[in-house]
Amino acid sequence: MDKYFYYNERLGIDVPVIKEDWDSLTTDIQQSILLHWEKIRGKIPDRIKDLEKIINTKQSQLSNESNFDRSCQLNREIADLASTINDLWLWFRTDQDISEKVHM
Repeated sequence: MDKYFYYNERLGIDVPVIKEDWDSLTTDIQQSILLHWEKIRGKIPDRIKDLEKIINTKQSQLSNESNFDRSCQLNREIADLASTINDLWLWFRTDQDISEKVHM
């Protein structure tokens, strides 16, 4: 599956990268890709929960932070994590229709 997925460090998951025309792939390869993606996709909500915990910790730190520069840094980190969560939800939702093909 390494040919069809790469690990996205920011997201913390493998994401599909299919450079070939989907219809040119054999049915077995298509099914393997879809099953692999379904496993990854199933882990996205847990990944989001982990990131939300980190955000909550940083927000607690921010509420007690008196140093302006550190406050700005925490805000940036929180925004980056929130952006990652947003992207994860997009991956989760965008490929629901693809994942449904696994069950056809």
